[in-house]
Amino acid sequence: MTAQIPELTVRVAAKTPEAIDICSFELASVDGSDLPPFTAGSHIDVQVRSGLVRQYSLVNHPSETHRYRIAVLREPASRGGSAGMHDDVHVGDILRISHAKSHFELHPDAQHSLLMAGGIGVTPLLCMAEQLTTSGGDFTLHYCTRSRGRTAFADLLASGAFAPRVRFHFDDGPAEQRLDVVKVLAKAATGTHVYVCGPKGFMEFVLDAARAAGWPEERLHAEYFAAGAQDHSTDTAFEVELATSGRVIAVSPGKTVVQALAEDGIEIPTSCEQGVCGTCLTRIVAGMPDHRDAYLTADEKRQNDCFLPCCSRARTPRLVLDI
Repeated sequence: MTAQIPELTVRVAAKTPEAIDICSFELASVDGSDLPPFTAGSHIDVQVRSGLVRQYSLVNHPSETHRYRIAVLREPASRGGSAGMHDDVHVGDILRISHAKSHFELHPDAQHSLLMAGGIGVTPLLCMAEQLTTSGGDFTLHYCTRSRGRTAFADLLASGAFAPRVRFHFDDGPAEQRLDVVKVLAKAATGTHVYVCGPKGFMEFVLDAARAAGWPEERLHAEYFAAGAQDHSTDTAFEVELATSGRVIAVSPGKTVVQALAEDGIEIPTSCEQGVCGTCLTRIVAGMPDHRDAYLTADEKRQNDCFLPCCSRARTPRLVLDI
């Protein structure tokens, strides 16, 4: 199964340690021209090596089209992406990347933006903070990490225009500086929108607290980096039918739709293969999917007219796909 090949060629202009196990990478066009524009909260696909593509959020201000800046945490259980970026990518190297994509946009009518970052989840939120600082938008950034030494961009966020708006929360710090989500949400001004990114447990904790306090879904925004563990013990076999040809392909309990199709010579572009990035989004003509992704919104899942075949399955014996 081959991943979709990103379409832009860039040079690694800088590689900088930002915290324990975190490096930033500055990417510039090979010929020195501007890169395509992007919005706050955007991410790019990076081809770490042949067949291995990963998504990383853009950190820098959207006006800086002379560069894209990303930051990568070396994951202890890396599937090759973060370790490859840390160990194999160096200044001067040429990389293939995608155009910037965004499913995590600042709401234009927000009276206040409450940015909630857990660990490396600060990356898209830092870009949002950059944008809001320039535009005069009202915001507060709460940044939770294990320790000061593991806090990427700490000096940047503790200085200048950011300083009055940023609250650091360290796991190894005094109890009084730890994040009290319920209190923060209760004090939020009317019209506040929440943006949260980080480990799944952190994100669900914030979102669950907001929902319990009566926050409407339209004011809650999230960006997932990875899917949580799934229980496959009750997976059953089903079939997918290709609407254009009528071909029917069996999907066994131990395989994903993407894998079953690939074995039959039909390739769907993928990237994360965890239901996070949306690269493999496929329209459903008939049947009921079993959504297991972290990409589609609750409303989109209820419509049941598309799904992510890299992870999601079927609730009906057959799904008819628009392929």
